[in-house]
Order: sequence, then structure tokens, then C-alpha cells
Amino acid sequence: VGNCKQEMLQKKKNAVLVDGVILNGPIMDSKAGEKFVEEACKIIMEEVIQKADDATEKVCEWRAPETLKQILDLEMRDTGESHQKLLQLCRDVIQYSVKTSHPRFFNQLYAGIDYYSLAARFITEALNPSVYTYEVSPVFLLVEEAVIKKMIEFIGWEEGDGIFNPGGSVSNMYAMNLARYRFCPEIKEKGLSGLPRLVLFTSEECHYSMKKAASFLGIGTENVYFIKTDERGKMIPEELEKQVQRARKEGSAPFLVCATAGTTVLGAFDPLDKIADICEKHGLWLHVDASWGGSALVSRKHCRLLRGIHRADSVAWNPHKMLLAGIQCCALLVKDNSGLLKNCYSAKAAYLFQQDKFYDVSYDTGDKSIQCSRRPDAFKFWLMWKALGTTGLEERVNRALALARYLVEEIKKREGFQLLLEPEYANVCFWYIPPSLRKMEDGPEFWQKLHQVAPIIKERMMKKGSMMLGYQPHRGKVNFFRQVVISPQVSREDMDFLLDEIELLAKDL
Repeated sequence: VGNCKQEMLQKKKNAVLVDGVILNGPIMDSKAGEKFVEEACKIIMEEVIQKADDATEKVCEWRAPETLKQILDLEMRDTGESHQKLLQLCRDVIQYSVKTSHPRFFNQLYAGIDYYSLAARFITEALNPSVYTYEVSPVFLLVEEAVIKKMIEFIGWEEGDGIFNPGGSVSNMYAMNLARYRFCPEIKEKGLSGLPRLVLFTSEECHYSMKKAASFLGIGTENVYFIKTDERGKMIPEELEKQVQRARKEGSAPFLVCATAGTTVLGAFDPLDKIADICEKHGLWLHVDASWGGSALVSRKHCRLLRGIHRADSVAWNPHKMLLAGIQCCALLVKDNSGLLKNCYSAKAAYLFQQDKFYDVSYDTGDKSIQCSRRPDAFKFWLMWKALGTTGLEERVNRALALARYLVEEIKKREGFQLLLEPEYANVCFWYIPPSLRKMEDGPEFWQKLHQVAPIIKERMMKKGSMMLGYQPHRGKVNFFRQVVISPQVSREDMDFLLDEIELLAKDL
């Protein structure tokens, strides 16, 4: 204590003041900070990582919003909280958050935990890098280059380009803008004023980000032509051909077709080869939104789902979904390797992208991005890929689809469960018909009553915390469950539990 007082007196004695602020020494208490990080990491280890595969834990500890606000004490104050209060807040945040790593979290197109990807995230969060120039992010730029090169190989291109983005929605927007730039490069300087009416084509089952991108880019949602799909949710090529011809007759300028490889609800894969034929015939950019289904490319058994993807001009692929690379990890991959991506997006900021640097400035890839600060998302995927190898990634895909197939066969055996359709990917869509409805005639009243079943079951599972399973109405069909298998921690027993639990939660309906 005596030494501390002496040091403080010495600092005050030698103090340099500017505007009344002492500038001597650091302002942060490093020792206290290190201690907090150490103890917070211990909580993360005990409450998140070690419990990730424990099916006896709750998927969520449900609380209504107003109740949760009180529990969490969200108010920010003039003075900081104590060390112990902050640790308790960390515990509370974990306790009342949804455990997406739980083996019975089936709610979204991501789930589970990959330990190598998680460690990579810890490293990047601690280093706090931004990926735009080699001088500030040498390792992560080289890692991104290596990952993009490997992903391009799986698509089947001999060469290409790419960039990691914050989400598949952003990748789709990048692709739309890139296709428009290729169609009319003068738009970058002159804007929209001199352009013809541009139109693009995508399926009725496309991701909603296509509509958002058209709105954001000034193309307009009315200029998105939604192509009819078949009963499985796949784009019908003949309908695409008709709509392209219609657009031309109207005097519009078609420039882009977006096909989907793994639709959000049904998990459908558009017929890429036939769509590519039409694009080649009419000189249209072909973008494939493979955000969900792209990971099937690493499986020799299931890559057939994406037959023809090598003919695309651009591809969106999210390793944070099926491959568990951790949110977010999303790449836009482009076949053109002549600098189209950079030409479209570069602003040539002189304070970042100086051309007279002492190293090869081609490694300063940040000018290919619409972002300035950008996370090193490729590193999560790279470290995981290094740990598992391609065979380990392939095993994840194969196991997920095998579990989906097991669930489908179990659904067929059980009274009260009804499939919407035979899935071709990991999306298993089905109704649960409670005993009270099983003898009702198939008619409007039956479907109206069935529509109310899934929301009630969902509420009960959430409040119980036993599992999480998504539901939705879709294209004229009343509410049904969409179960998605992803996590390698999911087992056959979890598939059986899911069906048993639905029966249990709905026994009085």
C-alpha cells in the first residue's frame, strides 16, 4: 500500500496537464481488466461450451420482454458497475439467451458449435483486426485469399475472385450491383438517370433479400420478375424463358437471373443447367444464391444437388450455416478474375490504398468491398477446415442429410404426422394433426383448425424450454413445422425426442 501511494504522489508531482486532464501513464486498470476477462471466460466455458451438448439443459429460459428487462437491469448509469455485478450480468445474459448450440435447437438455418471456429473467433475478437490492407491485416488477408481460392475450386471454376460479407443478403446485393455494373458500367459515375428500365428474374421461392436489394439499389421491386416454381419449389425454366421474352417485348432491359440452391423453407434446388442455358442465350448474368445449399459442394454424395453451378457468374455461399463456421461467415464468389469486383466497388481512398507502398499493393483488397472496416470472417472457416480437413466437412453434410432422412421415415410411421413433401436437403416440413382433428373431413374448417396447432405447440415448447422448432404458412398451405438438421451434436435420439415431444405438448389439442 505504501509503495502505491508513493507511485501516485510521484505521478502527481510529474503530471503533465492538458485541459485539466493528467496525461501521465495509462487510464485503464490493466490488472483489473485482465482479471475480469479471465473470470468472464471461465463463465463462458462452464455455462456455454461445457453445456453445449447437454440435452438435459433448456434450449431457452423463456421470459416475457417486460420481465426480462427487469431481470437484466438494462439501464446505463453515470458510474460504472462493480466487478461482481458485471460478472452476474454475464451470467444473466447467458442464462436468458437462446442456446443455439443445444442439440435440440432446430429453429434456423444455423445451429451447433464448432470448437475450432469458436477459438478462431476468440483470437480475432482479441486482436480486433480490420481486413482492408496488408499492412494492417497481413495474416487475415492471406487466409481469406486461400479460403476463396479453395471455395472457387469446389464451385468448379478454374479461376475467380471473391470477398467475405456480413451475410448472404449482402452477398446477393453485391451480385445484383455487380451484374448491373457489367451491363452498364457508366452507372458508377452517372447514376440511374440515363438507364433503361432494368429487370431481373428470380423464383417465387427466392430469399427475400432479392426484393430488398432491388429496392436498395434503385432498381425497384416492381422490376423483379418472380418466376413460377413447381410443386417442389424449383424454378420452372420454361416460365423463365417466357418472362425474359415478355420483358424484352415491353422494352425493358433484362440483366440478371438469380437462381436458388437451397430455398429457405422447402430446401429446393433450382435446375441450374437449364437456367444457365437461358442466361447464355439471352446474355444474362447468372447469380446462384447458394447461401444455404452451397455447403453440399463439399460432399461427393450430395454435390449433384448443385449440378451446373460452375456455369454461374457469381455465387453466394454461407459456411456459417451447414458447416458451422460461426455467424457470420459468408462469401460472394465471382467467376470473372479481370478485376470486375474491384472496378465496380473501388473508391481509391488515398489514405488507405496508396500505390507507392513498400509491398505488393495487390494484397490491399479492401477496395473490392462496400465496407471499410471488415471482420476477418474467413479465418473461422479456415481454422475449422484446417482442423477437420475436407473429409470432416463432408462428414458433417452427409450426417445432417442422413438424420433428415431418418426423421422423414419416422414421420411416415407415426399417426398424426404428415409430410408436405419428400425433402432433398436438410429441411423437413410436416404437419402434426392432433387426435381431435384426425377424423375431420378435409375441408376449410379442418385446415383452419390445423393452422392454429403449430403456434400453440411452439409456445409450449418455448415456455418449457425443451426444444425450438420453426413453423410458418407457405404458398397457400397452413402453418406447418420446418425442422432443419445441421449440428453434428444432433443424434437419432434427438429426432425421436422431437416427435415424442410434439405429441406430448399437443395431447390435449
